[in-house]
Amino acid sequence: MPAANQIVSFDKGYVPDPSEPLFTSIFQQYERLLVESLITSFGLDFIIKDQHGGDVDTIHNVRKIGVDDKMTYKSAKNQQNYENRGQYDRVAYHKDQRYAGTVKAAKNEFDQHGTKIADTYVPGNQVIPRMEKNIPRGQQGQLDHVMSAEEIHNDRGRVLSGMDGLDLANRPENLRYTNAALNRNMSNMSVDEYIAWCEANPSKVDWNGKKGEPLPEEVKERLRAEYQRAKKDYDAQLARTYYTSVQFRKDMTYAAVKVGAGMGLRQVLGFVFAEIWFSVKDEWKKLNDQETGLTEYLEAIVRGIETGIKKAKEKYPELCSRFLNGATAGVLASVTTTLCNIFFTTAKSTVRIIRQSYASLVEAMKVLFINPDDYEFGDRMCAVVKVLSVGASVTVGVLVGDALARTPLSSLGETGEIVKNFCEAFATGIMSCTLLMYLDRSKTMNALVKCLNNVHTMETELNYYREYAAYFERYAAELMQIDIERFEQETGAFNEIANKLDKIQTPAELNLTLRQAFAARKLPLPWEGFEDFDAFMRDEHAHLVFQ
Repeated sequence: MPAANQIVSFDKGYVPDPSEPLFTSIFQQYERLLVESLITSFGLDFIIKDQHGGDVDTIHNVRKIGVDDKMTYKSAKNQQNYENRGQYDRVAYHKDQRYAGTVKAAKNEFDQHGTKIADTYVPGNQVIPRMEKNIPRGQQGQLDHVMSAEEIHNDRGRVLSGMDGLDLANRPENLRYTNAALNRNMSNMSVDEYIAWCEANPSKVDWNGKKGEPLPEEVKERLRAEYQRAKKDYDAQLARTYYTSVQFRKDMTYAAVKVGAGMGLRQVLGFVFAEIWFSVKDEWKKLNDQETGLTEYLEAIVRGIETGIKKAKEKYPELCSRFLNGATAGVLASVTTTLCNIFFTTAKSTVRIIRQSYASLVEAMKVLFINPDDYEFGDRMCAVVKVLSVGASVTVGVLVGDALARTPLSSLGETGEIVKNFCEAFATGIMSCTLLMYLDRSKTMNALVKCLNNVHTMETELNYYREYAAYFERYAAELMQIDIERFEQETGAFNEIANKLDKIQTPAELNLTLRQAFAARKLPLPWEGFEDFDAFMRDEHAHLVFQ
C-alpha cells in the first residue's frame, strides 16, 4: 500500500478549483495514491504466488488432496514421503506385539478369573475373548481397530507428521473388543463407510451372527461415538508432533521470508513505477503545445523513464521504508495464513485479502504509533482511516474478481482473466475515490478531525518542544555567524562609555563625554549641519538623525 504520509500530505494546502467537477478535483488530488495502489495490487501481484491453502502443508489441507481439486502439496518432499509410504500390510498391523499382547492379556484374564469382556458396540452383549470351539461363532470376541489400520496407514496427515502407523493403530485408545461377526462384517471400512454400506446392502449385514438383520440405531451411535473419541485422540497426537516439529518451523519460516521479500519488492517496484509514470506524464505535458510525431513521444517516454528512476533513487530512505513495511506485512500475512490453514482451508482469494489487509494494517499502525511526520492527533486518525479505506477498497476489488471467477466468464480463458483483472482494478479505483471523497468533504469528518486536533496528547507536548528546539537551532545558527572578537571589542567599548556616564556630575561633562564617544567611532552627530545644538533647537523644521 502507498505510504500513509502521502495521504495526509495531499490534504495540506489543497484547495479545489471551484470551476472543476468535484470528482475530477478529488481524483487529481489522490491520483498518485490510486495509481500506486493499482500498480502494486493488480500489476505486480505476479511477484507473489498465492496458493489455495497457503504456502505451508498442514494436516488439515493434505487430507483435502484428492477431495479438493485445487489442493496440492506445497512441499515436494512431503509429497514424495507420502508416495513412498509403502503398501498396507494387514498381517504386520495385526501381529504387532501391542495388538497381540492385548489379546493375550484378555485371554489370560478369562483363564484365571473367568472375567467376561463387554462388547463395545453392541449393548447388553457380554462376550468372551477366548476362541474355543464350543462358543458360537457370533459370540467370539475379537479385538477391533476403532480407526482401521488401513485408514491410519494411508492417512496423509499421519505421513506428514512422520509418525509410525503401527504405533498409532495399536495404541490402547484405538483397540476395543467386539463380537467376531461385527468385526468381520466391518472389515477395513471406516465407521461412516460401514454404516453407508449396511444401508446399501441390507442382506449382507451381519452384526450379531444373524445375517440380514438391520444394524440398530444404538449400535450406529456407539460406533460413531467410539470412532470420534479415537479420532480426536489420534488427531491430537498428530498435531502435537507435527506442529512442534523442526520441519514445520522451517517450512513456515521459509514461506514467511519468501512472501515478506516478495511483498517488500512489490511495494518498492510499485513506488518506482509510479514515479516513472508521473515523470512520463510530465514529459508528455510538455509536448501538448507542439506538433509532435511518434519519435518525439517515444523520446519523451525515454526521458520520463530516466527521470522517474532518478527520482526514485533520490528517495532512497522512502524505498527502504516501503520495503520494510511490505516485508513486515508479508511475514505477518504468511504466518496468519498458515495458522488459519491448521483449522480450515483458505482459498486463493482469501490469502490475497489477508495480504492486502496486513499491508494496510502495517501502514496504519506506523501512522498511529510511530507518527513519522508529526501529525496532530486528529490528522493522524484521519490518515489511519484513509489508509484502511484504500486497503478495504482493494479487498472489495478482490472479492469482485472472485465473484466473476465463478461465472461463465472464467471459461473464456485469457480473455476472461483480463476482464476479471480490469473489473477488480475498476472496483478498487471507484471505491477508493468514493471513500476518499467522503472523508475529504464530509462536514462531520472535518469537524471530528478539528475536535481531535484540540485533544491534548503526548504528541502535543512533543510538537511543542520540537517547535522550540527548531527555534533554538535557527538562533544558534545565527549566533555562529557572529564575529566574536569584534563583538567583544564593541561590548568592551560600550561598557567603558557606560562607566564614564555613571560618574558624570554636570551636563557639561555629559555633553563632552558623548561628543568624544561619537568622534571616536566616527559617527555623525544627530544635529550635524548646524553650528551647535542650540542652533538646531531654534530651527522648528529640523529633526535628529541617528545613524
